[in-house]
Amino acid sequence: MTFNPSLAYICCHDNERYVLLQFKQSLVINHSASGDPSASPKVASWNSDKENGNCCLWDGIKCDKDTGHIIKLDLSSSFLYGSINSSSSLFHLVHLQWLSLADNHFNSSSIPSGIMNLTSLSYLNLSYSVFSGQIPSEILQLSQLVSLDVSRNHYLELQNPSLKTLVGKLLNLKVLDLSEVNISSSIPPALTNLSSLNLLSFSGCGLQGTFPSSIGNLINLLHLDISYNNLKGELPSTSIGNLRSLSYLDLSEVKISPSIPLALMNLSSLTFLSLSECGLHFCLSGTLSSSIGNLTELLHLDISYNNFKGEIPSVFMNLTQLTILYLLDNQLTGPIPSWLTNMNKLSYLSLGSNQLTGHIPLKIGNLTQLKYLSLGANRLEGTIPSSIFELKNLERLYLFLNYLSGTVDLNMFLANLKSLYVLILSSNKLSLLTRTTVNTSQKFIAIGFSSCNLSEFPRFLHNQDQLRSLELSFNKIAGQVPGWFLNVSTNSLEYLNLSSNLLTSFNQNLSILPWVAVTILDLRFNKLQGPLPVPSMSTYSYLVSDNQLIGEISPKICNLYGLHALDLSYNNFTGMLPECLGNFNYSLTILKLQGNNFHGSIPQNFVNQSNLAMIDISNNALQGRIPQSLGNCLKLKFLNVGDNQITDIFPSWLGNLPELEVLILKSNKFYGIIKEPKDGFEFPKLRIIDLSHNRFTGNLPSKYFQNWNAMKNTNASKLVYLEDKLWPNVVPVGTFYGSFDYSLTLSNKGTHMEYQKLSNLMTAIILSNNEFIGEIPTSIANLKGLRTLNLSDNNLEGHIPSSLNNLIMLESLDLSNNKLSGRIPQGTQFTTFNLSSFDGNPGLCGEPLLRKCEKSENSQEEDLHSESLFAFGWKIVLIGYASGTIMGVVLGQIFSIRKQEWLAKTFGLQLKSFERKGRDSN
Repeated sequence: MTFNPSLAYICCHDNERYVLLQFKQSLVINHSASGDPSASPKVASWNSDKENGNCCLWDGIKCDKDTGHIIKLDLSSSFLYGSINSSSSLFHLVHLQWLSLADNHFNSSSIPSGIMNLTSLSYLNLSYSVFSGQIPSEILQLSQLVSLDVSRNHYLELQNPSLKTLVGKLLNLKVLDLSEVNISSSIPPALTNLSSLNLLSFSGCGLQGTFPSSIGNLINLLHLDISYNNLKGELPSTSIGNLRSLSYLDLSEVKISPSIPLALMNLSSLTFLSLSECGLHFCLSGTLSSSIGNLTELLHLDISYNNFKGEIPSVFMNLTQLTILYLLDNQLTGPIPSWLTNMNKLSYLSLGSNQLTGHIPLKIGNLTQLKYLSLGANRLEGTIPSSIFELKNLERLYLFLNYLSGTVDLNMFLANLKSLYVLILSSNKLSLLTRTTVNTSQKFIAIGFSSCNLSEFPRFLHNQDQLRSLELSFNKIAGQVPGWFLNVSTNSLEYLNLSSNLLTSFNQNLSILPWVAVTILDLRFNKLQGPLPVPSMSTYSYLVSDNQLIGEISPKICNLYGLHALDLSYNNFTGMLPECLGNFNYSLTILKLQGNNFHGSIPQNFVNQSNLAMIDISNNALQGRIPQSLGNCLKLKFLNVGDNQITDIFPSWLGNLPELEVLILKSNKFYGIIKEPKDGFEFPKLRIIDLSHNRFTGNLPSKYFQNWNAMKNTNASKLVYLEDKLWPNVVPVGTFYGSFDYSLTLSNKGTHMEYQKLSNLMTAIILSNNEFIGEIPTSIANLKGLRTLNLSDNNLEGHIPSSLNNLIMLESLDLSNNKLSGRIPQGTQFTTFNLSSFDGNPGLCGEPLLRKCEKSENSQEEDLHSESLFAFGWKIVLIGYASGTIMGVVLGQIFSIRKQEWLAKTFGLQLKSFERKGRDSN
């Protein structure tokens, strides 16, 4: 506390001193209640002894020099914790003109209606203070308010009263910040009547509709933030051009028209401009770039996450005051321009996730103010220039996913970049030397050394106790995880990826892993042996597939109440599946246990409101029936119980699952007739079904084929993959993957193809190796989006329906080894299939078979064939496209080659033989 002699004669009123002490007693000091590094417990110094009795001298208090009444109370960032209600003594300070309770923790209490007693308030700041509920209507009685900030209270609402009511009542406002308050309405036209506004922020409020055309009325506006809302449409060009005083403009994730009005680029006072994620998609070398050159006062420019093309334009050289430049995640090409290294005021430079080529500029060291440099996910090549070690202020460096090569000595980073706390070198062609000779006290929060040709754990990690993210995957680290590594950042580490190494075990054969804060733990593709180690209660995704772990699943796994994804596939686990897997506290979404030696029955107690979306328990020795409690899993998209010993009839009741897209029952002991559905609503989203290698009998279920609408679509407008997120919320810095891809192996014509990503274009019906009889239903022809059809090795008879010419997207057909007869339809999609598609049907004739048709067969089929040509011949030109290009899309060839390689590494998306560890897939 600083003594001010000029205030010494002012003495506070006894009743106000008493009010303050009462308020102090109603709350506690909790050092986790404030986030500001400069926070201090201001009320700690408040007491009533004679020496400190003058409350006008207390921290956070200002009194009127004439009356002695308290007029200002600043308790921002004071570690205050507790609840406030309308009976709080605070609301007896009726002379208050200025009140800030920002950056404290008020335990999700409501803003008390008693605030209406503070009728003299002109300044009110309740931001970042964990208030919740509806903003009380009593706040509208504070007619003297000039500044109102209730932002960053995530559970606060402004709906009754509404935003329209608020701006119609508080007419003197100069500052209005409602960021992250749930408003969920359009912007009322009356807002633009507040002509005195200097600052207006509605970031993340759920605003809807269009940008107000009269925004130009707010001619005194200095700061405008409407980012992260659902606003759409064009910016009003003439109106926006009136905001001549505007210095801060944030339109991030506002889906404005692709054409930015040039009037925006004439706001020459702008120092901050963010157009991130606005859906913009035109060439940077056009008029946009030249007009950006007018904004010579800019300090901060962010046009990330758009679709800008072309090279980085030289007009950016005009922006000599820039300290922050974000061009992340566009489609920029060409080299990093050399002139960029002359912009020596830059402290943040992000060019990541583009298509930049060439070398990192040798003069990169000129940017001596840089704290943040992101060049990751480009096509840069060559060595890391030594000048990068001249960036003495650098804190975060991202060079991942390029073609950078050569040998890099970790000592250079530790010796020269003393401020560095994020270092991501993953997925290049680098060889990293990690034997450190430099003594350093640096504390890193993120390290990415994936694919850095490491053969041991970097020893410098020994003293790291603040890491949040550590990526060491795709190296050659072999043997036992050393004991010292088990002490690395045990209280802070959230993401640990040791996948795709040669690790065999943990030191001390730990049954419980030590990282208490871990969210993702990825140990896949190693040689880990022994029982399954159990991670901490905080674990969200636990990935341990493709190891050599043995024994039963520990019952302790059932204590991970927040577990979202569990992948234990392709190990040597035995025993029965724990019953808790069916009711995993409603949190479990991904369950992958395939390729083990589990036996017994499937858990019977799948509960209502289950979040399970993917279940793969294939390739085990499970018996019994499919539990009907799976019908409770209304979010289930993917079910694979193939290659077990399940004995059951067709589980038609699964057709009531509204989201089910993939159903695999192959290679079990299913039997009996598949009954026709009672109505047309079963399996509404099913697009992949495999019932092969079972004992199904009777006719093929023709009514199902009529109603599988997901297989009828031939015009998917957007490629979508079946996937789920691996992170509960925000991905830690330095971590670059956050999704879990659904994978599947399909057996077709004796070939086992493993699809590591399942797109919405992939459709298949595989009913081979059963005992189906009767004719091929013509209703299959309804499934125009079908790409794979396998009915081989059954007892089907009769003709191949000519209506199957409708299947214009069909890429794989197998009707072999049945009792089909007559002529194979000619001149359509069928001409793309070879002999193996029809072999083993003695009664079939016509190409591609060698057996020619008799005249009677010719005449019988020619009429049908001519009809099909008339009806569908115009589609023949599409066949090559369907067979070639689309198949390429299905296999994931929509990424650039380099980015796909990285995704393959990071996600473990390698195309492998289905025979793993000597297992026979048949």
